[in-house]
Amino acid sequence: MVMSASRIENVDANCACNRAWLRFVFAAATLVLLAACHKEATEIPRQAVDVTVMTVEPHDTPVDFEFTAQTESSREVQIRARVDGFLDKRVYTEGQLVHTGQTLFLMDPKPFEATLQSAQGQLAQQQARLTVTKANLARVIPLVAQNALSQKDRDDAIGNEKEAEAAVIAAKGQVQTAQLNLSYTTIKSPLTGLSSLAQQQDGSYVTTANGLLTTVYQLDPMWVNFSISENELLAYRDQIDKKQLRFPTNDDFEVTVVLADGSIFPSRGHINFTNPAFSAQTGTFLVRASFPNPQGSLRPGQFVRARVSGAVRPNAILVPQRAVLQGSKSHFVWVVDNDSKGHQRVVETGEWHGDDWFIIDGLKPGERIVVDGAIRVVADTPLKITQAPPATPSATDGRPGEAPTLVQRQPDHTATN
Repeated sequence: MVMSASRIENVDANCACNRAWLRFVFAAATLVLLAACHKEATEIPRQAVDVTVMTVEPHDTPVDFEFTAQTESSREVQIRARVDGFLDKRVYTEGQLVHTGQTLFLMDPKPFEATLQSAQGQLAQQQARLTVTKANLARVIPLVAQNALSQKDRDDAIGNEKEAEAAVIAAKGQVQTAQLNLSYTTIKSPLTGLSSLAQQQDGSYVTTANGLLTTVYQLDPMWVNFSISENELLAYRDQIDKKQLRFPTNDDFEVTVVLADGSIFPSRGHINFTNPAFSAQTGTFLVRASFPNPQGSLRPGQFVRARVSGAVRPNAILVPQRAVLQGSKSHFVWVVDNDSKGHQRVVETGEWHGDDWFIIDGLKPGERIVVDGAIRVVADTPLKITQAPPATPSATDGRPGEAPTLVQRQPDHTATN
């Protein structure tokens, strides 16, 4: 019994030692973990992000509008046969420039020459008749005065003279008609322009019904037609009412033609016609600009881009495209506060202008926004700021031929918010 009690006391002593050891180990581990956390928090501070910023400044910004357009001859004349007959010869070179009064086609003149000769014979006959009636009247008048002839004889003589005069007039008309028809056998160009291919070949019998022979296109000036949709027109009016857009005085826009290869046509044009009514088929209305084209570089039917200049966005805010990011629901920029920390700001964007973007709402003059490095910015994080260089004039002055176009595009850079 004494030995059993001794063993029990030894077991209790061992358990007490083990519990004390476990408490010591647990406390030590806790201290190590707390020290590690404190060390990690103090050794890995959040580093400043390198960014460039710009100060928001509103400016009156010239803007251009671009439309798909097509060239049209300012005078397109169909050359048609004006009399029926056989086509003798085409005397112009198809596709070449022809001048006013230049002969294009010759028709067989012989039937018309014969008709003219017959009409001239009829005229001579009626003139001879008129001469006889005048002489007869001259003899009748004295005899009537002497009561040698009755008054009726005098009236008949006067009537015969008037009838002969009318016959002469009719005969002269027949001669003039025959002369005109004969002249129509020589078909000349009524204008200087570019000739088309011949629709009738030599030896063909042409009539006034199927008398289209060719077409001549005047090249100088050249017209450029484009259309504006109803939605675009309403948007322009709304922006004008809100003072976001200003058109030039008397709507005196300057128009530049951008060719298919991207080159700029050297001459500038001006709008000379706007259709007062919308097209029932397309919902657009036609606008036409006239361009000097002395060298004939523009040809009818070309598809080009019409760049319309002259409008201004007053007090517009422009920011580089790379400064605007796309969030899950809207566009936003990073605004820098006085502590050089970034804060996300939702903005309402407008159209693109070259490498910049119009900001309709969300920014105020004098605020600073992140331009380069915006995608790396975290809210309330210190920023290492470099001032962005000022915009180059070529990107913002809106000069014709150099100005960026005012068109809707999709953003290049995106970030999730």
